Amino acid sequence: MIKSENKLGLVFFPAFDWAISKTHPEREERLLYTQDQIFEEGIEDIEGIKFYNPIIAEEKDIERVHFCVPDVKSRVTQSHLISAGGAIKAFQTVMDKEVDRAFALVRPPGHHAQRVVYGDRGFCIVNIEAIMLERIRQQYGPMRIAIIDSDCHHGDGTQDIYWNDKDTLFVSFHQDGRTLYPGTGSVDEFGGPGAYGYNINVPLPPGTGEEGFLYTLNNVVMPILDDYKPDIIINSAGQDNHYSDPITNMNFTAQGYAKLNDILKPDIAVLEGGYSIEGALPYINLGIILAMAGLDYSHVKEPDYDKDRLKQPERITEYIKQECENVYNLWKNKDNLRLQNYKKTTHVERSRRIYYDTDGILESQTQRFTVCKKCSGVNTIKSRGDIGYSIFAITIPRDACPDCIDEGYKIYKDIPSGTYTNVYLQDKVNDIYQSK
Repeated sequence: MIKSENKLGLVFFPAFDWAISKTHPEREERLLYTQDQIFEEGIEDIEGIKFYNPIIAEEKDIERVHFCVPDVKSRVTQSHLISAGGAIKAFQTVMDKEVDRAFALVRPPGHHAQRVVYGDRGFCIVNIEAIMLERIRQQYGPMRIAIIDSDCHHGDGTQDIYWNDKDTLFVSFHQDGRTLYPGTGSVDEFGGPGAYGYNINVPLPPGTGEEGFLYTLNNVVMPILDDYKPDIIINSAGQDNHYSDPITNMNFTAQGYAKLNDILKPDIAVLEGGYSIEGALPYINLGIILAMAGLDYSHVKEPDYDKDRLKQPERITEYIKQECENVYNLWKNKDNLRLQNYKKTTHVERSRRIYYDTDGILESQTQRFTVCKKCSGVNTIKSRGDIGYSIFAITIPRDACPDCIDEGYKIYKDIPSGTYTNVYLQDKVNDIYQSK
């Protein structure tokens, strides 16, 4: 019998009862073909690889992360609760030392879901990784986390949730937002005043192949992780960088994904996008599973794999080298840049318009961050959706000092009745969520 080098936990949840439509790219077949492939390869017979069933996330798990408008029950389906619960279960198996690493093969995905949720955007309603992470922090205590998002689309939701949290390093390398949804993820999106420099984006040009992705990993991601020294590494494991994906323009391969995980060595991987259901996902997922388990993945190749056809053009190679050098220099200089930008500032505001492409909802939002010398500062959101809601939301961060805790509750108490349709308070210090 084959034995894996690393004990690996696998959680499967295809969400049979949820899809945007029967023919939509994000549907249950995304995981069913993978399931067939790994059983065909005999993965379940490998000693050291163990399968787990998901648990069901609770409403409180959602409220630690999101402001669902008007409430969780109105926005979140049972499938999303089980998808998030599958990720939580995967993380729990690692924290309880049942396994060394875990891979949550779950859907629906979540990395486009931001803090405020009016509906479905980018095939996401709630943020699976963030819900998983905040439940684990509540259950097991504080920890320093790195989320590495390798989905082809920029993880704008995860970026928004951890924008001002330096205990959660977010690194996304993705197809340049000037060429692909959601249009964000530029290098200068560098984090809020309490976590400036801890939000890293590496936008890559269309046509980037295995060489470019692995160069970015080795010359930006891994050096930053060496500097940051996280307790846990999470891979937001989108697979739509594949050369056969129908909605993107990259040239990554199943071998490349396996090598990425071999180098990155994530503690947890959570499936995100990937819509080449037959031609890519079964091979990519197999490669990731073997790499995470510490097994040989050299034989994992797509039937139509052609190395010469997928060779990365020299101009793209040179562009990526320059981009990586720029990003890493910004990381090394982040403390000086933060002092320059926020030395005499008491508050920072950013205003955005957010479109929920699946539901056709347009949101106008202004976030306000308190710049505090003792903590990351209380944060407020004013938001209006064109479906009739006007909300005000307050977040007291996990590291909040007594003054910022008091300020958060005072703001919540002093908002006049009738000013907004919904007012929310998220107290991360005491794990309290209130609304009125």
